[in-house]
Amino acid sequence: MLKMMDENEPQIVAALRDDLSKPELESSIYEIAMLKNSCKLALKKMKHWMMPEKAKTSLATFPSSAEIVSEPLGVVLIISAWNYPFLLSLDPVIGAIAAGNAIVLKPSEISPATASLLAKLVANYMDSSCIKVVEGAVPETTALLEQKWDKIMYTGNGRIARIVMAAAAKHLTPVVLELGGKCPVIVDSGINLQVATRRIIAGKWGCNNGQACISPDYIITTKDYAEELVDSFKCELELFYGKNPLESKDLSRVVNSNHFARLLKLLDEDKVSSKVVYGGERDKSNLKIAPTILLDVPQDSLIMNEEIFGPLLPIITIDKVEDSFDLITSGTKPLAAYMFTNNKKLKEKFVEKVSAGGLVINDTTVHLAEPTLPFGGVGDSGMGAYHGKFSFDTFSHKKAVLYRSFAGDAPLRYPPYTNGKLRLLKALLGGSILGIIRALMGWSKA
Repeated sequence: MLKMMDENEPQIVAALRDDLSKPELESSIYEIAMLKNSCKLALKKMKHWMMPEKAKTSLATFPSSAEIVSEPLGVVLIISAWNYPFLLSLDPVIGAIAAGNAIVLKPSEISPATASLLAKLVANYMDSSCIKVVEGAVPETTALLEQKWDKIMYTGNGRIARIVMAAAAKHLTPVVLELGGKCPVIVDSGINLQVATRRIIAGKWGCNNGQACISPDYIITTKDYAEELVDSFKCELELFYGKNPLESKDLSRVVNSNHFARLLKLLDEDKVSSKVVYGGERDKSNLKIAPTILLDVPQDSLIMNEEIFGPLLPIITIDKVEDSFDLITSGTKPLAAYMFTNNKKLKEKFVEKVSAGGLVINDTTVHLAEPTLPFGGVGDSGMGAYHGKFSFDTFSHKKAVLYRSFAGDAPLRYPPYTNGKLRLLKALLGGSILGIIRALMGWSKA
């Protein structure tokens, strides 16, 4: 896979440009370079990951030794998403290969150029007896889901995840679901606002123009700070994407006309359209929507009740920053949540109160690049996690192994059962030396 990436980077960048108008920097760094890093990490650490893990034993099995042995699950199905079609297809495959599985990969038909290139490259570079790519749409995915797998990993939305999970249940197949949700950003006052704004922009529009599962979905800030925050966004967005962002080469387009229409429906709702304070321009022929900031959109609006997955960013205002925690926890658990603050107590409260797949303080999306952290959701944002060793563990069965010799065979566990045996067995299972002595002396009650 590493060789495949090295020798075909221009073709991969071109396919991503065809599917999403993705800028070369985003393609090269967020898809190809991150995949290369995952490959190198697996090559470096795989022997260590595979080693049996020693486990402690208790008095109940004395004398004995134990270990946990990782073994492949078998044949796994990976169904990937269209927004990062190389990264989200092949990153799970790395873990599945490292763990010793055979794999069927189903890339998304919504990114057809990338799916076609993936099928061609995998066939040319990788062992076809261990990994196969199946192209197609709903009929092909449905046919795949009818088969029995040892594990299924799906990246996408909650509606399809329910279909995947229902199909898996028929065969008692375990699933990993990498979904999304409305990822909030809390912005406190008294921070370096320029840096904060830039990092939010990088995580929103710099990540496939908002079409990323961990992109900021909405901002929460105080009424007193909102105007200053909006002004900062206006300044930085114009600096990054120019006065006419629809002409910028550094913004991806919306993936297709269906998603374009969905975003316009959110933006043009009567109670929302008047809330635009920056952007809002659109180019239907090129499927482009300019970075758009909305201020004080109603909580019951469409845009606040579904994952946006695009270049629209609402700002919700509250009286004090602490109120943001209740606002976030009143909804479903997101894949990621972000907070910008210098207040130590607020940081601690954020970590304590907010349940999400991952949290980042004073930045956005960068936790994705840390292989020492598990990447995955909780509740409606998914189940299971991967990246680094977590990928290896996800596609492994942890087999418990206990070793005993023929020495030290105690008659306690064999009939005929007596009160003395009962007392001693209870003490042994309780693990207390004093309790065992008392049982041997006949001082404990049965």
